[in-house]
Amino acid sequence: MNETSPHQPPDADRPAHERPRKSHRGVVTVAITMLSVMVGLVVYSPTLYRMFCAATGYGGAVNRTTTKEIAGKAEGRAIKVRFDANVAPDLDWDFAPEQRTVETRIGEATKVYYTAHNRSDHPIVARATYNVTPYYAAPYFFKIECFCFTQEKLEPGETARMPLVFYIDEQLEKDEDAAKTSEVTLSYTFFKSADQSEGSLAAARALRTGSDELDEELSSSGKAQFSVDAKRVGSGNPVVR
Repeated sequence: MNETSPHQPPDADRPAHERPRKSHRGVVTVAITMLSVMVGLVVYSPTLYRMFCAATGYGGAVNRTTTKEIAGKAEGRAIKVRFDANVAPDLDWDFAPEQRTVETRIGEATKVYYTAHNRSDHPIVARATYNVTPYYAAPYFFKIECFCFTQEKLEPGETARMPLVFYIDEQLEKDEDAAKTSEVTLSYTFFKSADQSEGSLAAARALRTGSDELDEELSSSGKAQFSVDAKRVGSGNPVVR
């Protein structure tokens, strides 16, 4: 009669193929939970979110600028761009894109608008973060510096219409991972600033006035500054339609 040694695992005498497999479900669950917590922390802190995206590439945050002329039409293939808008729970604003999707062409600059409205009875300072997905398309998504990562103020009941001009660089077609991209999503989230003091309100950019001035400048200058997170070799001249 075979007896199992008290120091021997109960399955030691069984053939390997008959032994129960150890489940990795617990390890996977813990890993997913930790990742979710980390992402949650950075998403709800604008500063941490920007640092996290810059360091890891997660979410496709973009941060390099280049000046481009605006003229002509592009001949690149069509690509769909989706626009997403989010507001932190403690911010009493409405925020949305005027168009949920547009179809543009690679190399062609396209102009769209977001709107923000202060529902409260007092001025509020807020700041937006953004990201581009899929992540491998982010280095090819150029956009103007508009209302991101700056303190923006809306007066009570005030509405701002914010212009956004973007284009997708032709170099995307030469990237093995990104070349098959048919759809890109640009997502913004507005957060209420922790400092709502008189000094903060005075220092913040007036979102409506600043947006109106930017829109007028874009319409008259014939060029714009675009931002991206990675250096590219060669790019076409974008055009605003």
